[in-house]
Order: sequence, then C-alpha cells, then structure tokens
Amino acid sequence: IKRIDKSLPLPVYETHGSVGFDLLARVQMTIEPNKIELIPANVIVEVPDGYSLIVASRSSTPRKLGLTKPHGIGIIDQDYCGNEDEIKIQVLNFTNNPVTVKKGDKIAQGLFVRVDRLEFTEVDDMKKASRGGFGSTDKKIQIKMVEKGIKA
Repeated sequence: IKRIDKSLPLPVYETHGSVGFDLLARVQMTIEPNKIELIPANVIVEVPDGYSLIVASRSSTPRKLGLTKPHGIGIIDQDYCGNEDEIKIQVLNFTNNPVTVKKGDKIAQGLFVRVDRLEFTEVDDMKKASRGGFGSTDKKIQIKMVEKGIKA
C-alpha cells in the first residue's frame, strides 16, 4: 500500500470483527446536488493474486452525508497498482444541496475478496430448467400470497 498524503493514516480495521477497512477522503471537496464526483482515497493498493479489492459504501454515508455509490461497488483489479492508480471513490449526491466532504472523512470501505478466474465453455442450450427469468422469485412469492389470500 502507498499513501499519497502521509498526514492521513493508513486504512485500519476499526474492530476485531471488522471485515472492511475505511477509506478516507484525501482532499476537501464539494459535490453539487445530483452530480457524480470522484473523491481521491489517498491510497494505491497492490491487490494480492487471487483477490479483488471491493470498494463499497459505508452504511452511514448516505444517511450522514447524502452520498451514495451510483454503481453499487467498485472493483480494484490486481493490476491497478501503479504510481498513478490512486483509488477514487465515485459518489452521487442525491440531495438538493451541495455536500462538502472534508479531508480525512471516512467515505467508503474496502474489502478483500477471494476470486477465481474460470474458463468459459459456450453451449447452444442450457441443460437446467429455467427459473422463469428476471424477477421470477418475486412472481413465486406473489403467487403464494394469492393462494393464501394475502393482498400484496
């Protein structure tokens, strides 16, 4: 791991049971309403072979700051670790007001996740029965509710 601004601490796991570590904003910046911005996270991480670094929202960030990750998670690949490859946190200000993130604010969390690379084998027909397509489990729940006389 390399820090860009050494006045900010290295990421840490805050408790014994934490699976994620907090990523901090390297600079103060203001995100305008309904805009997407990239917040520099102050670190470059060489992800070990067999892992991916997942960047996810902290559970309190939307409530405290009005910011969310517009794409859910970020994936830091094993080869994204050169001197220009600082992790940046993509955020969306979903409020009607400008949001200022201060230098050192905890803005996201990182999780190392084991990954495998598999070989694809193309087929013309899938052997297993279909579940019913997108939303199929929702449809099954609705059918069971109707059968039991429960209104949705």
